[in-house]
Amino acid sequence: MIVFDLICRDGGHRFEGWFGSSRDYESQHSAGLISCPTCGAGAVDKAVMAPNVGIKANRRSGPEPTPPKTGKPDRRDVMGEAQPPQNVVTVPPEYVELVEKIAKTQAKILEKSKWVGTDFPEQARAIHYGEKDATAIHGTASADEVTELQEEGIELMPLPLPVTPPKTQN
Repeated sequence: MIVFDLICRDGGHRFEGWFGSSRDYESQHSAGLISCPTCGAGAVDKAVMAPNVGIKANRRSGPEPTPPKTGKPDRRDVMGEAQPPQNVVTVPPEYVELVEKIAKTQAKILEKSKWVGTDFPEQARAIHYGEKDATAIHGTASADEVTELQEEGIELMPLPLPVTPPKTQN
């Protein structure tokens, strides 16, 4: 999973988006599947983020050794004791557990559903109007296509987590 800070171009609302990968974000963004949870606008972009750089595995735990005095001030002389980065977000374990449960539930649902990709709107219409046998399908649709389907009375349910198309899975 990867978390991006997103921003709504219309209202300037900031929010987090969780994606399976950068590629999942790009495909959902280009398909118009991402919208602002505050105002519903589809004009959403990645916000500027500071990288979350982890500590090297070979770094010692405990206090840093005191460097030899060179007569020049170092960051500890100027700023006091070194502080940990302030942009690190700790996800509570219950949130991680919740996302894992949602992912397992969605995977179980998708086992009984057929991936139809970008043909989703047409397949959904064909099933709705009785041109095809009723069956569970999933795929992609733009925000405009979703609106059109809903206006036609076709029931839809967005998936809570991104779906990687079968042909692109590892």
